[in-house]
Amino acid sequence: MGDTRSAAPALLRCIEVDTDVADVSVTRGLQLNVQAGQCWCILGRNGSGKTTLLHTLAGLRRPAAGRIELDGKPLEEQQRRRVAQRVGVLFQNQDDAFPATVLETVLQGRHPHLHSWQWESAADHALARQALSKVGLTGFEGRDIQTLSGGERQRVAVATLLTQQPRLLLLDEPTNHLDLHHQLSVLRTLLALCREHRRAIVMVLHDVNLAARFADHVLLLLGGGEVRLGEKRQIMETAVLEALYGHPLVRVATPAGPAWLPG
Repeated sequence: MGDTRSAAPALLRCIEVDTDVADVSVTRGLQLNVQAGQCWCILGRNGSGKTTLLHTLAGLRRPAAGRIELDGKPLEEQQRRRVAQRVGVLFQNQDDAFPATVLETVLQGRHPHLHSWQWESAADHALARQALSKVGLTGFEGRDIQTLSGGERQRVAVATLLTQQPRLLLLDEPTNHLDLHHQLSVLRTLLALCREHRRAIVMVLHDVNLAARFADHVLLLLGGGEVRLGEKRQIMETAVLEALYGHPLVRVATPAGPAWLPG
């Protein structure tokens, strides 16, 4: 197990965190520091507990043991509104039970910042339109959210997160439903936000090559509660990834850096 301790303050910190789901041990004694400007990726086999861990980091479920801190304070002791102002969560799938326009949906990202019965301001609307532009959905403001394709709906979810302006972004398969062009475009947009505005990202991905291209830190769920984590260049080695996925891999050089193909 690795440790990423640093003198810099952590936005999110795990101290000896145990995470379980059903009879699966996801992490045992997890020590994790996520700092401003970092982009972390969680990798693991199907059923290894990636989503469970992400939800635990978000405070949506309690760890089996240990403590999670946000901005140096225990996460579970903080007011939910304060957490919502600082932490944004992107779920794998979006559930639209009621009709709404795209703009109305994206403006939900501003709700943690508004007081009771307070309406969104012109500045809030400007943020929402700017976010839609960043994900290539200018002109979609008046569309019914239920008429969108899966990829369009996913980009609306990303725009909602951008409108929320959290310091920490927890993303469960942010490239879900997206074609190749939009996968790269969305991840570039999120990474630029992380770098330019000193935010932090923790995302779950299935594509090891997207992780290699965009993340700078990686957390591998090896099974049985064992993890390996640290800087990408130290963790993403062919032998380690082969053990993680239980399949031979071939490393290839690309203009964007190393990539791996099934052997």
